[in-house]
Amino acid sequence: MNKVKIIECPRDAMQGIKSHFISTEAKANYINSLLKVGFDTIDFGSFVSPKAIPQMRDTAAVLARIDLSQTTSKLLAIVANVRGANDAAQFEEIDYLGYPFSISENFQMRNTHKTISQSIETLQEILSIATRSNKEVVAYLSMGFGNPYGDPWNVEIVSEWTEKLSGMGVKILSLSDTIGSSTPDVISHLFSNLIPTYPAIEFGAHLHTSPSLWHEKVHAAFHAGCKRFDGAIKGYGGCPMAKDELTGNMPTEKLISYFTEQKVVTGIKPMSFESAYNQALKIF
Repeated sequence: MNKVKIIECPRDAMQGIKSHFISTEAKANYINSLLKVGFDTIDFGSFVSPKAIPQMRDTAAVLARIDLSQTTSKLLAIVANVRGANDAAQFEEIDYLGYPFSISENFQMRNTHKTISQSIETLQEILSIATRSNKEVVAYLSMGFGNPYGDPWNVEIVSEWTEKLSGMGVKILSLSDTIGSSTPDVISHLFSNLIPTYPAIEFGAHLHTSPSLWHEKVHAAFHAGCKRFDGAIKGYGGCPMAKDELTGNMPTEKLISYFTEQKVVTGIKPMSFESAYNQALKIF
């Protein structure tokens, strides 16, 4: 049976909003509505510096208001350092620790204030924390499809990092198109080379896109063997640490319509999705 996992990312949608603070209650209500939809995972919050991402400073309080009694969806929290990983590890409700690892030295510095070699050490510690606390790490390969900072980038470099992270024990690797620069050719080339080479790794696509290019990107990733896709309702959000002109997230409703058309099982309940979609319109 042809099946894909859809990961809904309200954290990515909310974190860049600087005009106002979304109340803890509003965040929790929204995430609770998403938990009824049938997503594989909800990327719901982050344990990072409140100075860096003030919108996410209440993640622990949001978690206390989340109802997991009626859902099969798992929870993922983003962490940027060992302190954040230790904070997240205390919560049994969290299944995954997401760690953004950039193969662009410049972006790694902007995003986590670390060099790549420091970031590798951090990842190693986070993997140990995850093992001790019965969680899994999802590593995000930021700038996975190219980078705007002039750092060297090619498929071989991505393969080398995949090899290294795989050797460290990473089992889920999401290639992140941080600035929306990916093309169908690059997407197809990467996934069709990496997926057969590393059968033990679950590869994901965290694609950012402009409204007109979503279809060709999803199509390229899916036909190259990718079965894990990150999205955010209406394409809200993007990375506040990337270049300043933000391309949005992959719109979840587009992912759902594409996979429905391809007759691929997503586990999404359409009525519950509609209800969550309507709630998103109130929040954003």
